Amino acid sequence: MLTTSDFKRGLRVLMDGAPYVIEDYTVQTPSARGAATLVRTKMRNVITGALVERTFKAGEKFDEPDVQFRQVQFLYDDGESCHFMDAQSYDQFSLPRDQVGEAAHWMTEGLHLSSVVFNGKPVGVNLPQFVEATVEMVGGGSRGDTQAGKNLKDATLANGRTVKVPLFIEAGERVLIDTRTWEFSKRAPR
Repeated sequence: MLTTSDFKRGLRVLMDGAPYVIEDYTVQTPSARGAATLVRTKMRNVITGALVERTFKAGEKFDEPDVQFRQVQFLYDDGESCHFMDAQSYDQFSLPRDQVGEAAHWMTEGLHLSSVVFNGKPVGVNLPQFVEATVEMVGGGSRGDTQAGKNLKDATLANGRTVKVPLFIEAGERVLIDTRTWEFSKRAPR
């Protein structure tokens, strides 16, 4: 059993039947006599990725969730579900596209990523920090456009997404996209 005194960044707790990870917390001790100490938290749902702010009274108790992260390989997308294979046991499983979320658009065959396993059942996936994508088409931009904020142009990727890229990127090149911001990071290594 965990209590609010155990809180630290990265700690996982079970709240309302779902696993959460604590991203930030503060302890507020009131100056009035008899008032309860409060613990304010920012927690991220491990399954959905939703950020929640909650306040607890000092001493509240929580269970530890049964959450594991396993390495998996993306196999294919059939339009309704994304199919994966566990890298250690070679077991295959699938998750509905809506449960995978935005990550479904960035996965390519053979991509290695981690799956979120809650109570022995895969419930989601986490992309690596960078994913590789092919630039299919680039928008207008000229070398003279180097004014602040104007040295980028639109690029349409093979997955249909549009990102801003530097002027030197051309159609057919492979680029790395940062999965935290969905923005261009750099050219992919050859």
